[in-house]
Amino acid sequence: MSNSASRDQQPSSIYLVSCVSKKRASPAPAKDLYVSDWFLKARRYVEATGCPWFILSAKYGLVPPDQVLAPYEQTLNSMGISERRAWAERVQMQMDQALPDVGHVILFAGQRYREFLLPYFRRHGIIVEVPLEGLRIGEQLRWLGQHIAP
Repeated sequence: MSNSASRDQQPSSIYLVSCVSKKRASPAPAKDLYVSDWFLKARRYVEATGCPWFILSAKYGLVPPDQVLAPYEQTLNSMGISERRAWAERVQMQMDQALPDVGHVILFAGQRYREFLLPYFRRHGIIVEVPLEGLRIGEQLRWLGQHIAP
Protein backbone atom coordinates (compact mmCIF):
# COMPACT_ATOMS: atom_id res chain seq x y z
CA MET A 1 0.00 0.00 0.00
CA SER A 2 1.39 3.39 -0.95
CA ASN A 3 1.73 6.28 1.46
CA SER A 4 -1.00 8.23 -0.31
CA ALA A 5 -3.45 5.34 0.03
CA SER A 6 -2.83 5.02 3.75
CA ARG A 7 -3.11 8.80 4.17
CA ASP A 8 -6.45 8.77 2.34
CA GLN A 9 -7.84 6.36 4.93
CA GLN A 10 -6.91 8.68 7.81
CA PRO A 11 -9.22 11.59 8.60
CA SER A 12 -7.68 14.90 7.67
CA SER A 13 -6.77 16.69 10.93
CA ILE A 14 -6.73 20.41 11.65
CA TYR A 15 -6.22 22.50 14.75
CA LEU A 16 -8.44 25.45 15.62
CA VAL A 17 -7.08 28.00 18.11
CA SER A 18 -9.23 30.81 19.45
CA CYS A 19 -8.18 34.41 19.24
CA VAL A 20 -7.24 36.33 22.39
CA SER A 21 -7.67 39.92 23.48
CA LYS A 22 -3.95 40.74 23.77
CA LYS A 23 -2.78 41.84 20.32
CA ARG A 24 -0.03 43.80 18.62
CA ALA A 25 -0.81 47.47 17.94
CA SER A 26 -0.40 47.25 14.15
CA PRO A 27 -1.56 44.87 11.39
CA ALA A 28 0.27 41.53 11.27
CA PRO A 29 -0.20 37.97 10.04
CA ALA A 30 -2.83 36.45 12.34
CA LYS A 31 -0.31 34.01 13.84
CA ASP A 32 1.76 37.03 14.97
CA LEU A 33 -1.10 39.40 15.86
CA TYR A 34 -2.12 37.61 19.06
CA VAL A 35 0.54 37.90 21.74
CA SER A 36 -0.79 36.44 25.00
CA ASP A 37 1.25 33.76 26.73
CA TRP A 38 -1.61 31.30 26.18
CA PHE A 39 -1.81 31.98 22.44
CA LEU A 40 1.97 31.82 21.98
CA LYS A 41 2.10 28.43 23.72
CA ALA A 42 -0.92 27.10 21.80
CA ARG A 43 0.67 28.27 18.54
CA ARG A 44 3.97 26.55 19.34
CA TYR A 45 2.09 23.37 20.21
CA VAL A 46 -0.01 23.23 17.03
CA GLU A 47 2.85 24.26 14.75
CA ALA A 48 4.97 21.44 16.18
CA THR A 49 2.35 18.89 15.06
CA GLY A 50 2.88 19.78 11.41
CA CYS A 51 -0.89 19.75 10.86
CA PRO A 52 -2.75 22.66 9.30
CA TRP A 53 -4.19 25.13 11.77
CA PHE A 54 -6.51 28.09 11.79
CA ILE A 55 -7.49 30.82 14.19
CA LEU A 56 -11.07 31.29 15.33
CA SER A 57 -11.35 35.07 15.28
CA ALA A 58 -14.33 36.72 16.97
CA LYS A 59 -14.33 39.34 14.21
CA TYR A 60 -13.26 37.43 11.08
CA GLY A 61 -14.29 33.83 11.75
CA LEU A 62 -11.96 31.13 10.40
CA VAL A 63 -8.59 32.73 9.68
CA PRO A 64 -5.48 31.14 8.13
CA PRO A 65 -2.39 31.89 10.25
CA ASP A 66 -0.71 33.93 7.49
CA GLN A 67 -3.71 36.18 6.77
CA VAL A 68 -2.84 39.77 7.73
CA LEU A 69 -5.29 41.29 10.19
CA ALA A 70 -5.56 44.71 11.75
CA PRO A 71 -5.90 44.77 15.54
CA TYR A 72 -9.51 44.72 16.74
CA GLU A 73 -11.47 44.62 19.96
CA GLN A 74 -14.13 41.93 19.73
CA THR A 75 -14.75 38.78 21.71
CA LEU A 76 -17.42 36.11 21.75
CA ASN A 77 -17.53 36.47 25.52
CA SER A 78 -19.27 39.84 25.16
CA MET A 79 -21.64 38.76 22.36
CA GLY A 80 -25.23 37.69 22.87
CA ILE A 81 -26.41 34.24 21.94
CA SER A 82 -27.80 35.25 18.52
CA GLU A 83 -24.51 36.99 17.63
CA ARG A 84 -22.53 33.90 18.68
CA ARG A 85 -24.83 31.66 16.65
CA ALA A 86 -24.37 33.92 13.59
CA TRP A 87 -20.59 33.86 14.14
CA ALA A 88 -20.62 30.04 14.25
CA GLU A 89 -22.71 29.87 11.06
CA ARG A 90 -20.13 32.09 9.36
CA VAL A 91 -17.30 29.80 10.54
CA GLN A 92 -19.23 26.77 9.29
CA MET A 93 -19.60 28.32 5.82
CA GLN A 94 -15.88 29.18 5.82
CA MET A 95 -15.03 25.60 6.81
CA ASP A 96 -17.30 24.18 4.10
CA GLN A 97 -15.40 26.26 1.52
CA ALA A 98 -11.84 25.98 2.84
CA LEU A 99 -11.87 22.56 4.54
CA PRO A 100 -14.50 20.32 2.94
CA ASP A 101 -12.60 17.10 3.67
CA VAL A 102 -11.64 17.65 7.29
CA GLY A 103 -12.36 14.60 9.43
CA HIS A 104 -10.70 15.49 12.72
CA VAL A 105 -10.63 18.80 14.60
CA ILE A 106 -8.55 19.53 17.67
CA LEU A 107 -9.93 22.63 19.40
CA PHE A 108 -7.95 24.98 21.58
CA ALA A 109 -10.88 27.25 22.32
CA GLY A 110 -13.23 28.05 25.16
CA GLN A 111 -16.88 27.11 25.50
CA ARG A 112 -18.23 30.22 23.74
CA TYR A 113 -16.14 29.41 20.66
CA ARG A 114 -17.18 25.74 20.68
CA GLU A 115 -20.87 25.85 21.64
CA PHE A 116 -22.41 26.26 18.17
CA LEU A 117 -19.58 24.60 16.24
CA LEU A 118 -19.83 21.22 17.98
CA PRO A 119 -23.26 20.36 16.47
CA TYR A 120 -21.86 21.21 13.01
CA PHE A 121 -18.91 18.88 13.57
CA ARG A 122 -21.22 16.08 14.75
CA ARG A 123 -23.55 16.51 11.73
CA HIS A 124 -20.53 16.17 9.42
CA GLY A 125 -19.09 13.15 11.22
CA ILE A 126 -15.99 15.11 12.25
CA ILE A 127 -14.06 13.70 15.20
CA VAL A 128 -13.50 16.43 17.80
CA GLU A 129 -10.91 16.67 20.56
CA VAL A 130 -10.76 19.44 23.16
CA PRO A 131 -7.49 18.80 25.06
CA LEU A 132 -7.90 21.75 27.45
CA GLU A 133 -11.58 21.22 28.25
CA GLY A 134 -12.36 21.74 31.92
CA LEU A 135 -8.95 23.23 32.75
CA ARG A 136 -8.60 26.68 34.29
CA ILE A 137 -6.23 29.12 32.55
CA GLY A 138 -3.25 28.28 34.78
CA GLU A 139 -3.83 24.57 34.17
CA GLN A 140 -4.10 25.21 30.42
CA LEU A 141 -0.78 27.07 30.42
CA ARG A 142 0.83 24.25 32.40
CA TRP A 143 -0.61 21.60 30.01
CA LEU A 144 0.63 23.50 26.98
CA GLY A 145 4.05 24.00 28.57
CA GLN A 146 4.32 20.28 29.32
CA HIS A 147 3.33 19.28 25.78
CA ILE A 148 5.49 21.67 23.78
CA ALA A 149 8.69 20.14 22.50
CA PRO A 150 11.74 21.95 23.95
